[in-house]
Amino acid sequence: MQLIALAATITAMISLAFSTPAMMDSARLALSLCARTILPSLFPFFVLSGLLSRLGFQRLFRRAGCGLSALLVGLTGGYPMGAAYVGELYRRGALERREAERMLLYANNTGPAFLLGAVGTGVFHSTKLGFYLWAVHAAAALLLYFCFAARQTDAAPTDVPSEPFTAAFPSAVRQGVSASLAVCGFVVCFTVLVGLLDSHGLFSRTAAQLSALTGLAPQAARALLTGVLELGSAVGAMEGLPPSRSTLALAAAILGWGGLSVHCQTAAVLAEIDLRLRLHSLGRFLAALLGAALAWTFAPLVGIG
Repeated sequence: MQLIALAATITAMISLAFSTPAMMDSARLALSLCARTILPSLFPFFVLSGLLSRLGFQRLFRRAGCGLSALLVGLTGGYPMGAAYVGELYRRGALERREAERMLLYANNTGPAFLLGAVGTGVFHSTKLGFYLWAVHAAAALLLYFCFAARQTDAAPTDVPSEPFTAAFPSAVRQGVSASLAVCGFVVCFTVLVGLLDSHGLFSRTAAQLSALTGLAPQAARALLTGVLELGSAVGAMEGLPPSRSTLALAAAILGWGGLSVHCQTAAVLAEIDLRLRLHSLGRFLAALLGAALAWTFAPLVGIG
């Protein structure tokens, strides 16, 4: 495995050397995305999620405290807020390792700001469809919560004290800066990777093969393929697709999976604690399947037949 990773890295370096314009264009696009969207939307939520865990937000929910509070943070803050919140609870001793890893199945989700702005307005030019996709995404997360947390006793123990605000706020800001930079770093890396593959025609050929295999429109197949790697680029690839049951299901699947970039962002915010990410990856896969099924089934409710 180490040799394969080394060979892939050397190949990528050589490819970048011969694809400098494409690499620079992709990096500019990613940095612009970070400056315009990711940092303004994520950094405040990183700080707030850190504050919530330090100030004892989970105690408001009593018996279901940690699991339900993590789900709410993930659904309102977006990737990778839920995972960061779970990691902070685990770091402070409010969770056992097995409980924290199980929470990663359902707590890490796309936030409403991204769904309404980038997907609802940006792709489908409809705030109503943005709300619909967020509702579908939230329903999938809730189904996973009830499946995997219904019998879990995950209330925060009473011997985990809350921190005073004067100590919690500076710590939350420092953690928010570090986590935001890590997220932006992975967005740039994966956007450059997509651009590099595209510059060599690999993406276009693979998307054409996927389209022929699945019957998806070429643009939809390209968006799905991009979504395996990076969420923001996949949403950009969907722009111009007409709203239909299939395109709504496609969007829900891409949002549920999050892309390998989101998985790496999650690994980054949990880097200093020993939580395994296997259940997180399973949760994202299940969220993609559930979201797509729900989006397809209930599309008539928003006038999409």
